Amino acid sequence: MNEPIPVIRAVDCGTAKLLPDVDRERAWLLTVDGAPQSYVDLDEPAHLEFEYVRRLGHVLDCAAPEGEPLAVLHLGGGALTLPRYVAATRPGSRQTVVDSDAPLLDLVAELLPIPEGVGIDVHAADARSWLAQAPDRSFDVLVADVFGGSRVPAHLTSVEYAREAERVLRTGGIYAANLADAAPFDFLGSQLATFATVFEELALIAEPAVLRGRRFGNAVLLASHTPLDTTALARRTAGDAFPARVEYGASLRRLIGDATAVQDTGAVPSPLPPDGAFSIG
Repeated sequence: MNEPIPVIRAVDCGTAKLLPDVDRERAWLLTVDGAPQSYVDLDEPAHLEFEYVRRLGHVLDCAAPEGEPLAVLHLGGGALTLPRYVAATRPGSRQTVVDSDAPLLDLVAELLPIPEGVGIDVHAADARSWLAQAPDRSFDVLVADVFGGSRVPAHLTSVEYAREAERVLRTGGIYAANLADAAPFDFLGSQLATFATVFEELALIAEPAVLRGRRFGNAVLLASHTPLDTTALARRTAGDAFPARVEYGASLRRLIGDATAVQDTGAVPSPLPPDGAFSIG
């Protein structure tokens, strides 16, 4: 049998590479311009490799009783790791994926196809524009993992965007976003302040070293109108192979500090990561 070989393709966001994992027979790493984007094991779709993706997986695990189907909107697709995870762990779920990079979606569909009949619809569109047309109260969870290159686009950071996200969530729905920042957390603080204007309940999941300001890294922001199950999330994230902390309440208020909510007119992308923060060889 022929060994899988790397695939390189020009996409809208740069140069995409699909790299086979030598340790897992049908597993692939997707990078764009050297930055890891997704990891998929076609034989084990419930396997989550990246730290922040595992934390988003914990959020989805705690969003409803085990195995119960969910309606999930994914803004940002990559290789569709989380949609595959939800389809495997919550059969019967209805999922929508929106990603602006049509050539990247075509590459994934060609080489890492989604099995038929698993309830995943994929759309090539701008996340904010698609969200504006989505029906009210149509999703249980909205997962935002959108990066233009290595930065969250400005138009996905504002109060106006947060209101659109809130509008499509059902009662008790959860907004979960992958963000990236470093001390003094100007961007993260502004995002917490922004979503606090729309949602009553907030939480943050991140590695302790990131929260202590020792390095640039990912943080998962959670927002809802109803209390988040921070106890269950803390148990899962603390016991993970890559331990993380769940912050809420007073600790989040300290992180917000004097940060103010972001409006469309003043929105800027997330900070540029330092050289080598996420790149691989």
